[in-house]
Amino acid sequence: MPAARERARAIPEAAVARLAVYLRVLSGMAEEGVSTISSEELAAAAGVNSAKLRKDLSYVGSYGTRGVGYDVDVLISEIERILGLTRKHSVAVVGIGNLGHALANYGGFPSRGFPVAALFDVDSDLMGVPVGGIPVEHIDDIEAICREREVNIGVIATPPSVAQDVCDRLVSGGVQCILNFAPVVLGVPDHVEVRKVDLAVEMQILSFHVARRADEALAEVTVDGTRPGVGEAVVGR
Repeated sequence: MPAARERARAIPEAAVARLAVYLRVLSGMAEEGVSTISSEELAAAAGVNSAKLRKDLSYVGSYGTRGVGYDVDVLISEIERILGLTRKHSVAVVGIGNLGHALANYGGFPSRGFPVAALFDVDSDLMGVPVGGIPVEHIDDIEAICREREVNIGVIATPPSVAQDVCDRLVSGGVQCILNFAPVVLGVPDHVEVRKVDLAVEMQILSFHVARRADEALAEVTVDGTRPGVGEAVVGR
């Protein structure tokens, strides 16, 4: 539907990320038998303010009912549609080390509509060994197997030195989206979407927030050298 496609293209990326959070919260509530929810309740559960939530939900064409709130099942369906979760997806994981092994066994993928269809590595000891019920194949077979199994999402959990080669093979196999855990920037054609997950960078961001809060605490030190509510002098100040 052209109107739906145009609406999807207009959604900011930050809002897309929040929609995925809302979907997770709503799915949990549906499992508990909750049928309706107010914007304030959903916002609190998702960790955002209600005004931002209402703006995000307006992108999917859902405004709720005044005095009643949102129908949980309807809202789940609308968010799943806008996120493309009503379409068929198949996932391939490349690099079956500790991280790749954990990803291959992660039950959250199939339960959310992302079944793992193929696993790849170069270790001869892993060839044919099932991980999460899927036998490991050699990376030389990426193109053929991805096309045969209609894989459209690739997960790269390899060392950085081989990540670009693996990426090229996935793209040649028809993969349209790549989730990259390797600490390297990948070059891809314009029609391929890449999401990079760098755990070290995430830790550095957390370190920044810890340091900022520590600096803010120091800035609250009063003129007489004590912190409000603590009553202890700060040595050297």
